[in-house]
Amino acid sequence: MAEPARRDGEVAVVIPALNEALRIRQVVEECLRHVPWVIVVDDGSDDGTGDCLRDLPVTVLRHPQRRGKGAALRSGFAEALARGARGVLTLDGDGQHDPSDLPRLLAAAARHPDHIIIGARLRHRAAAPPHRRAANAFGDWGVAWAAGHRIADTQSGQRYYPAEVVALRDVPGEDFVFEAQMLISAARQLGVRCVSVPVETRYRGDDGGPLRRSHFRPLRDLYRITSHVVRQVLKHGDVWREYARVRAQAPLIDRD
Repeated sequence: MAEPARRDGEVAVVIPALNEALRIRQVVEECLRHVPWVIVVDDGSDDGTGDCLRDLPVTVLRHPQRRGKGAALRSGFAEALARGARGVLTLDGDGQHDPSDLPRLLAAAARHPDHIIIGARLRHRAAAPPHRRAANAFGDWGVAWAAGHRIADTQSGQRYYPAEVVALRDVPGEDFVFEAQMLISAARQLGVRCVSVPVETRYRGDDGGPLRRSHFRPLRDLYRITSHVVRQVLKHGDVWREYARVRAQAPLIDRD
């Protein structure tokens, strides 16, 4: 099999996908209108997720068995770096993120080089289910403490990562913990901070139909994230002094 073509200096969109046949084709087609390089990582789906994309100009990587969102992102990152990406955009495959926001994230990345850009769900937050709002607020508190700076919406999977962040090795954590740890490792190892761009989250498709049920389970995943983050906080020491320093900051927000 021939080596995949190099795409030096381009930005790749990486979409981790587990049983996303309902919306994945629409998501990918919308992405292709804005960014021509899309990598989908089918994480052991059993609903034909990958088959929905056979005729589209995208790269589909497949895990034979489910390995989790962290592993799917690692596979997509490795593919993007191997082909020369200068950065990676991520979003979920269920349709909750609007691909039309991708150019806004790229524009913010140009204004804030060497930063992670997060599509932060700050618009119409009251529309989100109450348990999700509470979970997000709690996660923001803990991850900011571990990362050493305030971050608006640490749980959003719609992000832009510079290549130096994507190239970080041995980032611990699986599933949603991995995404939290990416922010912590980038800050602690590289001094890379986050800038948030306000976006809306879609809770129904453009056709009015429902999205699939979220893979995020607040009790289970918040416990995993929290226990992981607490270990990171303790590792860095000066716990209460660091907490006071971080809380005194304001998160960086780019409102275009």
